[in-house]
Amino acid sequence: MDVGVELVFQNVHESMSDEVMFRNECKVAELCEELGFDSVWPVEHHFREYAMCPDNTQFLSWLAGRTNRIKLGTGAVILPWNEPLRVAEKLVVLDHLSDGRALFGMGRGLSRREYAGFGIDMSEARERFDESAKMILAALENGYIEGDGRYYKQPRIDIRPRPSRSFKGRTYGVAVSAESVGSVADLGARLMFFAQYEAEKHKPAVDEYRRLYRERHQTAPGPIVNVGFMYCDDDPGRAQENARRYITRYFHELVYHYDMMGAHFAGTSGYKSYAQAAEMLRAAGMEAAGEAFVNAQDWGTPNRILERIERRRAVLGDMEVSVVTSYGGMPYADVERSMRLFSEKVMPELRSWDASRGYSESHREAVAQA
Repeated sequence: MDVGVELVFQNVHESMSDEVMFRNECKVAELCEELGFDSVWPVEHHFREYAMCPDNTQFLSWLAGRTNRIKLGTGAVILPWNEPLRVAEKLVVLDHLSDGRALFGMGRGLSRREYAGFGIDMSEARERFDESAKMILAALENGYIEGDGRYYKQPRIDIRPRPSRSFKGRTYGVAVSAESVGSVADLGARLMFFAQYEAEKHKPAVDEYRRLYRERHQTAPGPIVNVGFMYCDDDPGRAQENARRYITRYFHELVYHYDMMGAHFAGTSGYKSYAQAAEMLRAAGMEAAGEAFVNAQDWGTPNRILERIERRRAVLGDMEVSVVTSYGGMPYADVERSMRLFSEKVMPELRSWDASRGYSESHREAVAQA
């Protein structure tokens, strides 16, 4: 099982400048290779403290020069906010700079604040995503880009430097909603999603993605990638206290940034499931919804985290894990301590799993003796 790290670049630290926060996130990214993680996935977000990495390909190009082994994934490029030609060019440059370590994750975006900042109608998101994604994926394979769709009129032009490696098997689609998994399956991409609630609620969308992928490509997709918020500590009480404090703070920022309780989703094409989610959130209230979000994440002692991941995989099937390690204003000393313990006591066990089993026998014996 591959294990990655998702970087969100959230600045809700007290009295910390954006520059200092960003440099600290750079240190977290470099630490990922030192600790043996398989991949790093910076997000793309704009304009607010919720998350601030406006160009993840630029960030990953910097990281490519600071690392030697770790895979470099965009988590994700929000296609409606970017010109397809420029996305294809940046990915090829990143792939060359990193000797083939680039992973292409793409998404369509959810924040009307960010759509407004770019002057783009959010109702166009689905069509823009589908149109752009097909152009980019074709360009990465054949070395030129062209398009004659509703939104992107692109005369055929070469990508230089030319791509030298296929991106097949290295393409991911970030999707949470039922509306999006079909697009990911159509593109032949692997599904990547953020854990928002317990696995049973994610299962219908995951099952639908796998069904559509098999139907359209006559083969099974690669493992899904589950992204969750992680805090690891040998002290159960401290683990619970810190996880609840910082994950809850992140959740409050998320709800505000995306206006998750807003009524606008109902009138926005392609966001029907979010309208239903907003209605449920309003009915439940922030406190109950925040509690459910915290409980869906991977925090606690190493054994508790392993048990949670094993239970999730029992529901969702073959999967890989990407963990968010820095969020909610958590002090960077705590971030590093949590990452080091996770890499020492959780990651080796996860790597011993295969698609047909969970805990290794040696780990079960160690737990029984503890």
